[in-house]
Amino acid sequence: LIVGSDEPVLLTRSADKLQAEITSNINDVRIWIDNDQANPAVDLKNLLKEKQLLGKRLGIETDTHGLTGFNYKRTIDQIGSEVDLVEASDLISKLRLIKSEEELTYVKRAATLADDAFDAAVSIAAPGVDEGRILAGMHNAIFSGGGDYPGNEFIIGSAENALLVRYASGTRKLSANDQLNLEWAGVYRHYHSCLMRTLLVGKSSQQHKDMFEAGVSALLACEEKLKPGNTMEQVFMAHCDTMDRLGMGEFKLNACGYSLGARYTPSWMEREMFRAGATTEIKPGMVFFLHMILLDGNNKVAMCTGRTSIVSDTGSTPLSRLPLELVTV
Repeated sequence: LIVGSDEPVLLTRSADKLQAEITSNINDVRIWIDNDQANPAVDLKNLLKEKQLLGKRLGIETDTHGLTGFNYKRTIDQIGSEVDLVEASDLISKLRLIKSEEELTYVKRAATLADDAFDAAVSIAAPGVDEGRILAGMHNAIFSGGGDYPGNEFIIGSAENALLVRYASGTRKLSANDQLNLEWAGVYRHYHSCLMRTLLVGKSSQQHKDMFEAGVSALLACEEKLKPGNTMEQVFMAHCDTMDRLGMGEFKLNACGYSLGARYTPSWMEREMFRAGATTEIKPGMVFFLHMILLDGNNKVAMCTGRTSIVSDTGSTPLSRLPLELVTV
């Protein structure tokens, strides 16, 4: 996609031509032809020449899921000496951090769908129930409500697999006493609102209760810092300080959330993360997912709590209607 002084131009494959024309506002769609000798970098060079952009200073996104090292090399081989290429991976992402009122309407609808998905999960989860049924119920709630596919898979895991914070293939039936970890997103028009919860099945252990209380305390501390003028690192430090003070430091992760918006496969995460050294200033209209993840690998105990908030002029507002309560089924 080339954006310059003229109208944007999309260089793509024939399979994507009608998709681009129907679902975008790009009027100029060019096709590179698939064949054994195809090199779209050559087509790109010709297009830049046509647009009189050779010899100019151009930005390129290298930190993107869509540009492989193979295609980057082909691009450099063709235009590396013809233009002044500069790194621009964070240009668009920073511009998209602040959402418009129209975008926030979609985010709020996504949040409602996320809550509906959790209600579905709780209504289905029980000893002997397969995780696949729970996943199906969650997705059904979102699609029935007019939602979309998420940018990545929902994360679900019980027993030892509750310690996984990535999706893993295969499902199992819940035991009489179990832990079920869920991380999911309501999605509307590609806009995401994420939630994270650990459900307990049967009896709850004292460790689960202690970890839950610490997670809620850390979440509220982070949300207190989630306001205009603060940096994302300040929010992260609230997470660290609270977890350490409550004796959970060894179980926490090195990040506690990220920005959200309109996202596509393979990830619903935007670039900005709550971590050490994160200098991004928080501003009104930004949307963030905060997750308090505690994982005790030795004892195979997990407890996670997270929700999405919109930043306002004076602070931030969580979007979920779900109470911060430990749910046992």
